[in-house]
Amino acid sequence: MAENLNFKMNNEREKQDKAINETLRQIKNKLIVMSGKGGVGKSTLAVNLAVALSERGLKVGLMDIDFHGPNTLKMLNLENKHILAEGENILPLEYSKNLGVVSIASMLENPDTAVIWRGPLKISVIKQFIANVKWNELDWLIIDSPPGTGDEPLTVAQLIKDAQALIVTTPQEVSLMDIRKSVDFCKKINMKIVGIVENMSYLICPKCGERIEIFKTGGGKKTAEKLNLKFLGAIPMEPEIVENSDKGVPYFSKFKDSEAAKIFNKAVDVILNG
Repeated sequence: MAENLNFKMNNEREKQDKAINETLRQIKNKLIVMSGKGGVGKSTLAVNLAVALSERGLKVGLMDIDFHGPNTLKMLNLENKHILAEGENILPLEYSKNLGVVSIASMLENPDTAVIWRGPLKISVIKQFIANVKWNELDWLIIDSPPGTGDEPLTVAQLIKDAQALIVTTPQEVSLMDIRKSVDFCKKINMKIVGIVENMSYLICPKCGERIEIFKTGGGKKTAEKLNLKFLGAIPMEPEIVENSDKGVPYFSKFKDSEAAKIFNKAVDVILNG
């Protein structure tokens, strides 16, 4: 009986591994958005990056693996949508014809429910998000990861061998310390880093137009230069970014004339051009 059970489990693993490989073969580019610590605007950048790529005519998937704090659906005004199934497959939520989204938030009965999972369960769900989601052919899969270098980014690195990383920081020294750990993580697992973005870099006074460096500035660029990495830009703080994220409006794509959006879209250009 034990032998039959082991045989069945091995068959299920082989079936899932095959599904993962088949899915990944249909996706040209895979990018995980990482940060060394929380509160740096990582999810905001991941969501807006996915939208920006989709608005350029590319087929994009957004996979939210921040299970303990999934925010992507809120930022895309999809928070009241529930995931649908097609046979054994999960259908991504449709933000637009070019952008589909998968998040654990769409599978919870109550949005206030705490997700209390240990590593093995999180690893299992990430595998399902790849194997069982009907992504079809994609130009880009953007993966929103929780802060740090734990189970979630490590699982992505092990499953998606050609995944690349975008690292988000703020100018604060404590954030810069943590991003160096993220860089070290990527180097140890041989994950290519497309570049570093310094978010919340400074504030433009809405009354006088003066540039105010609240957390200092320039640390992200100096760190990138020191580590021989691309610096993709210093994005200023704009109160409207928070306001529109809460409304489910991707700010950088909807308000392209703002200073923050211009810098962000230049970073997108660099990512696309390699």
